[in-house]
Amino acid sequence: MATRLLQRVNAKQTALFVCDLQEKFRNNIKYFPEIVQVTKRLIQASTALDIPIIATEQYPKGLGHLVPELGIKELNIPVYAKNCFSMCANDIMTDLEKRQVHEIILCGIEAHVCIYQTCLDLLNRGYVVHVVADACSSRSMTDRIVALKTLQQAGAFLTTSESMILGLVGGSDHPKFKEVQKIIMESAPDTGLLAHL
Repeated sequence: MATRLLQRVNAKQTALFVCDLQEKFRNNIKYFPEIVQVTKRLIQASTALDIPIIATEQYPKGLGHLVPELGIKELNIPVYAKNCFSMCANDIMTDLEKRQVHEIILCGIEAHVCIYQTCLDLLNRGYVVHVVADACSSRSMTDRIVALKTLQQAGAFLTTSESMILGLVGGSDHPKFKEVQKIIMESAPDTGLLAHL
């Protein structure tokens, strides 16, 4: 399959997917605190720009709930429980269709399982998918890096959190630019990608 031509993200038709950043994974996922911190920046920017946010929990009965640092409860972000790996459950996809979303910003864990399967499902349904590399991880760096490279080959756009956040505002003339600029004033933490990409 040919890689899609690069294109700018369109904030008016975009949603943020936050995948399975749950308590049970805290001590097993590479760079987990940093991934959470970067994801929180994406959540803050999306909230400021009125971009819909959808979050999932994989088998919450056994794996716990999303980590509180994300601020999901305080922001009243809808959280969907799931047992399948992909986030593309019927109720989530119905929600997207109602909002006329055509592009997805994807972050969370694990890169080679739930992120991977969600991304492929979204691509197969015709969505443009932006995988935020510094906001996705796995238990092993090998799985993480191979998954990111494979998803890029499949047609997803690999990006970074800061590039995505600034892409959503498009320029300093955006009315919310100063608010969003504060979110990224301090550089995102190192999530271990430099030696692998």
